[in-house]
Amino acid sequence: MAIVVNMPRLSDTMEEGTVAAWLKKVGDKIEEGDILAEIETDKATMEFESFNEGTLLYIGVQVGETTKVDELLAIIGDEGEDISDIISGGGNASAEAKTETVEAEPSSEAPAETKAAPAASAALPKGVIVVTMPRLSDTMEEGTVATWLKKVGDNVDEGDILAEIETDKATMEFESFQSGTLLEIGLKEGESAKVDALLAIIGPTGTDVSGVAANFSKSSAPAKAEAPKAEVSKEAPKAAPAAASAPKKASAPAPTPVTANGRVYVSPLAKKLAEEKGINLTKIQGSGENGRIVKRDIENYEPAASAASAGKFVPSGQEDFDDIDNSQMRKAIAKALTNSKFSAPHYYLSVEFDMENAIAFRTQFNSIPDTKISYNDIVVKACALALKQHPQVNSQWFADKMRLNNHVHIGVAVAVPDGLVVPVVRFANEQTLPQIGSAVRDLAGKAKNKKLTPDEMQGSTFTVSNLGMFGIDTFTSIINQPNSAILSVGNIVEKPVVKNGQIVVGNTMKLSLACDHRTVDGATGALFLQTLKGFIENPVTMLV
Repeated sequence: MAIVVNMPRLSDTMEEGTVAAWLKKVGDKIEEGDILAEIETDKATMEFESFNEGTLLYIGVQVGETTKVDELLAIIGDEGEDISDIISGGGNASAEAKTETVEAEPSSEAPAETKAAPAASAALPKGVIVVTMPRLSDTMEEGTVATWLKKVGDNVDEGDILAEIETDKATMEFESFQSGTLLEIGLKEGESAKVDALLAIIGPTGTDVSGVAANFSKSSAPAKAEAPKAEVSKEAPKAAPAAASAPKKASAPAPTPVTANGRVYVSPLAKKLAEEKGINLTKIQGSGENGRIVKRDIENYEPAASAASAGKFVPSGQEDFDDIDNSQMRKAIAKALTNSKFSAPHYYLSVEFDMENAIAFRTQFNSIPDTKISYNDIVVKACALALKQHPQVNSQWFADKMRLNNHVHIGVAVAVPDGLVVPVVRFANEQTLPQIGSAVRDLAGKAKNKKLTPDEMQGSTFTVSNLGMFGIDTFTSIINQPNSAILSVGNIVEKPVVKNGQIVVGNTMKLSLACDHRTVDGATGALFLQTLKGFIENPVTMLV
């Protein structure tokens, strides 16, 4: 009996997923525990394990395509089993139903849907694999092709980096899990598509896949994307997609560092960023395949002082602006924070702590060989210990209940070029200061290199956001739901203070606690800050 496999929810915020790669193809035998596919969520790309046995009869979402959670992903059953009813019903039909249902109740739309779906999967030419837009994070709904590292006609080996995909969280390398020749590119650089939309087609050299691409676009791709797709297979070998995706720049192509025909190997997105930042592409060494300049090269480029000070020239009295498309990460941040700000009743408690003892403590602690802790590590440890004493602040709000967490997972906000991510230090109250420092440095490094996994970005019970290193004295933050509070940490300021009736030079730090009034009352938040004050102003007590 056929089993419908739906798009899984791989994280608590995931709404849709993209198939990054199928590790099984139609006709393959599936054993329980086999890795069926790699699913791109809004946090990361994760392996999806099969919990059923049988033959893979149908693939409903091609590589690179996106679909909502609980939508049809694949069908597993007995070899040769008739699943036409299920396909035509979008996965909702009974597995026991036969083709009689389709024949008895024909409609104007049903035949098109019934034919289009098999064309994209079951009726593929031998050896051909359709790669769809993957879901690289649990909140990802669509992706943008930042860079193609392969072109039509190139040989692709399993493990090769096929493209760089910009999601709502980061720009991630998309690895091919198939081998063959890149026959078709469905999205040009700079173009966006929903998860599970046609991204590319891989198969044996010389295979005609024009029908596959056409049928696929009719059944899955957005209407506005159908026209350009017809031109991709013809134009891609000539490296023309860049001009098509950015026509305003085609008239003045940038020089290329190393090419056979004198043109630049640069992705449209990287080219656009370079123009916005006034960066000369000839001064950049590309890190992409064959020396291609990609987005990360522009982001990591450090210009000379004279170039850094030169802005875009705008004639006096002339209005000028640049429109920048919202990245997938920026869209996700906007959605999450807007929801938090307007659904959770925020209020703020501000305090100022004496940091003299903390400064002396850190100096002495760091005198130990091979040991280095930061003030932020001290704050994270102090919060973790204080939260154990005030579980109401360590709570989470849900529509039908309030959860008081007995464990402490501290989310640490980390700024990245595309926005903000919040990796999680787990069981922070049980870790030593050096362990917390090591964990935070490791997570921050992964965040900047876009190597964080979904597990490393979910499960926080409280969040710390520190802008002190940027010279910010005080600020407030938006709660990272479903958490009940977030602590905003400013910098340490040397200033006159009153001690024992005398004005002396002191060092203080301002903090602001944003609380969700549904779970944390004002007095509860104030008591938490009093406990936190005791730990931070006397950090030796955290070692007891």
